[in-house]
Amino acid sequence: MNKKQDFKSALNVMDGIEQPGQINADAVKKLKSKRPQALSTNEFVHDIRSGNRTILSKAITLIESSLHSHQHKAQEIINSCLPFSGKSIRIGITGVPGVGKSTFIEALGMYLTTQGHKVAVLAIDPSSTRSKGSILGDKTRMEELAVNPLAYIRPSPSAGSLGGVARKTRETIILCEAAGFDVILVETVGVGQSETTVRSMVDFFLLLMLAGAGDELQGIKRGIMEMADAIFINKADGDNVNKAKAARIEYKNALHLFPPAESGWNPVVDLCSAQSRMGIETVWTYIGNFTETTKSNGFFEQQRKQQFRQVLTETIDQALKRDYYGRKDIAQSLAHYEKEVLAGNLSPYTAASMLLEKHKP
Repeated sequence: MNKKQDFKSALNVMDGIEQPGQINADAVKKLKSKRPQALSTNEFVHDIRSGNRTILSKAITLIESSLHSHQHKAQEIINSCLPFSGKSIRIGITGVPGVGKSTFIEALGMYLTTQGHKVAVLAIDPSSTRSKGSILGDKTRMEELAVNPLAYIRPSPSAGSLGGVARKTRETIILCEAAGFDVILVETVGVGQSETTVRSMVDFFLLLMLAGAGDELQGIKRGIMEMADAIFINKADGDNVNKAKAARIEYKNALHLFPPAESGWNPVVDLCSAQSRMGIETVWTYIGNFTETTKSNGFFEQQRKQQFRQVLTETIDQALKRDYYGRKDIAQSLAHYEKEVLAGNLSPYTAASMLLEKHKP
């Protein structure tokens, strides 16, 4: 007799039920059938013009993408939106870190929406040089403006781009204008050596400063002050009012040392408190006066044309640089000359000249 057959146990293992697969084929089929088809360029433009913010955000994402297919699509959308752009007032806002740019922009944006304006805020967040990531927290800092139906906030990473502004901010401005926003506020990362790039894409350049933070003029680049159409000393409230008034006098005296602006506009210095909304209406009054002055003397249109010219040359420069370094023969020669420079056999300037001479366009 077989011992296995005679063995009886209290544990009786039953055959299990066959488990279904982890992927439900029917569900996958249904999801694929419901997946929206990619929008055409005409559909993108129509929805942007109709005020569809979801589609506007998707179009901006295409602009910011580094994929070649996305860039091609984005350029088609930009070209189609171009005839509907250019009717806004573009305002650049910069200032030292901690000056309260986000609070100021929310206060200005809320005031403008009460006047019936549609406001787009292009907020640039600094990107980490290590991880390349950004917090993108401007919507949380501008809680009131973020839920305003007449406002649109688009935080974008600077991604190490020159000037502290997102690589495609100019194109984003075009889309926002096509969507009907008549005031574009561009917030920059903060005052720095290359921060002035923002000046090349806006009409009015506003510099925010603090009082009582040491030497009022220390650490501020002269070039930034020269390009400012207005300097507002923020946080001029409470015990800080007298310090703010003293700082206003110092900045006014400093502006007298600069040559007259080409715009025919005399830069102004004033006080504000974004927290209490004091002086916000005055800011808009100055912007209106500036616009009226520069449109009447032709500078407004002249500056817009100069900005387009600059975009053209910058785009060509970037394309030439990308194509040059993308060539295999140049990459090999560059590696060779780098070794010679690091070994001390050639100066960087000589090596660059030899490399350019060897690989003439």
